[in-house]
Amino acid sequence: MNVLSLFDGMSCGQIALNKLGIKYDNYFASEIDKYAIQVTQKNYPNTKQIGSVTEVKGEDLPKIDLLYGGSPCQGFSTAGNELNFNDPRSKLFFEFVRLLKECKPKYFLLENVGMKKEFRDIISGYLGCEPIHINSAKLTAQNRPRFYWTNIPNVTQPTDKGITAEQVLNIKDVKVGQPQPYPRNYKKLGLKRVERMEFRTDGKFNSIITNSLKNQIETEKGYRKLTPVECEILQTVPINYTDCVSNTQRYKMLGNGWTVDVIVHIFKNLKN
Repeated sequence: MNVLSLFDGMSCGQIALNKLGIKYDNYFASEIDKYAIQVTQKNYPNTKQIGSVTEVKGEDLPKIDLLYGGSPCQGFSTAGNELNFNDPRSKLFFEFVRLLKECKPKYFLLENVGMKKEFRDIISGYLGCEPIHINSAKLTAQNRPRFYWTNIPNVTQPTDKGITAEQVLNIKDVKVGQPQPYPRNYKKLGLKRVERMEFRTDGKFNSIITNSLKNQIETEKGYRKLTPVECEILQTVPINYTDCVSNTQRYKMLGNGWTVDVIVHIFKNLKN
């Protein structure tokens, strides 16, 4: 089997394939971030790095059996500016469409964030299928809802494992959440420069993001950042998988990455 991963990042899809024991002959990774590539090559040195997605041509590759990717989501996110297809990063979705047509793989998977239905419908129209909405919270201690478009058969909702942050992070009396930005006029309001916290009541951590300062946790001793290893645990990435780069880069790629066990849940149907 030949695999083509677009926007490969630190190769979370490859972790999922290996967790399942699915064998592949060639793994082609399209990625431009040098730190993400460094992490991938440390863990999977046989990965064939092929550069920017805009320069990848289907005719230059062998027959691709599985194509997947999570095109940059900043322009779609309901947490961002929602520029959608006017955002140059989100326009990279059309590179996925182009290579899907050029490579004609047996199976494909596209992941993206929550967005307005009108934009989901555009994506569905190009890919010829409706997405399945899966929240990572069913398989880990992180609330991370995402949409997955795929032609892999029999993909259903995973069974909720009931995992809490306190269980996997091994911290007593843990409260989890993300800091909310303090107002710019906080001094006039008589406030200290301490970011306010919103805590979940279901024992889950809010979706981790690329900015480590906003991945905060409250323990019995007060507030602190999540460690990179804790972010790996929440993303179900092997512990110390990202330890060959700086913490800043670890937080960035873990915040951008996939929850591996969700991809495992989807890819397990490739065995059928």
